[in-house]
Amino acid sequence: MERWEKMKRYLVKPGQKINLSEWDPDEKSAWQDSKKEAKIEFSNINNKLEEYQELLYAEQKHKILIVLQAMDTGGKDGVIRAVFDGVNPAGVRVASFKVPTSEELSHDYLWRIHKQTPGKGEMVIFNRSHYEDVLVVRVHNLVSKETWENRFSHINNFEKLLSDEGTTILKFFLHISKDEQKERLQERLDIPEKQWKFSAGDLKERLLWDEYQKAFEDVLTKTSTKYAPWYIIPANRNWYRNWLISSIIVDTLKSLKMKFPQPEQNLSEIKID
Repeated sequence: MERWEKMKRYLVKPGQKINLSEWDPDEKSAWQDSKKEAKIEFSNINNKLEEYQELLYAEQKHKILIVLQAMDTGGKDGVIRAVFDGVNPAGVRVASFKVPTSEELSHDYLWRIHKQTPGKGEMVIFNRSHYEDVLVVRVHNLVSKETWENRFSHINNFEKLLSDEGTTILKFFLHISKDEQKERLQERLDIPEKQWKFSAGDLKERLLWDEYQKAFEDVLTKTSTKYAPWYIIPANRNWYRNWLISSIIVDTLKSLKMKFPQPEQNLSEIKID
């Protein structure tokens, strides 16, 4: 089976009803060989990503937006560190969305998002995103049900606008189990170098696990489109998560058929004294 065919099993089809209990966060069926061999293959794919990103930057034609969403400890930072290691920082940018500032709250909720979207030749990774406004605000009852429900159509229209204007959008939900989250939170307590990551608020959010799962199910069901698809990534195994996301990104970039621009003049006639 071709690699792309293996990747498609993680794609949420438009209109597909998602029940996350049916998606195994330990699943690794797209890779049949050993973990060691997967890491070797991941290194090869990472080299290809560097090559395609250089093409992207040189051609100045396409825009790439990558959205990462997950439960707490889901691995968004780990993906950014591993998958995008070695890419040219001149053409790659990470945008992280924390609690909105007073200025951001004085505008519509997509205002701060639109400012961070990629320009031509640029790849931008959203570490959290506009989806917080149908996740956190819903779970914590910060806005009415009517308000967050209306936002699904806002978001679809916003992403359609980006797509129509030349942005290729890939969205990844890093799917971990509740038991895995417990282990990762415990690591943050036990390992001194990770204690800075721990917050008592993480435990309060963990109590809302079921509510968040339902909210994510609605996001995946209602906002996976042909122009901005969601992929549900089994994320209990970091090596598999990284290999899978890298593979999807590289295959997507390859499909763009990018080329280096032609030089402005006949370089063979130039002599440097």
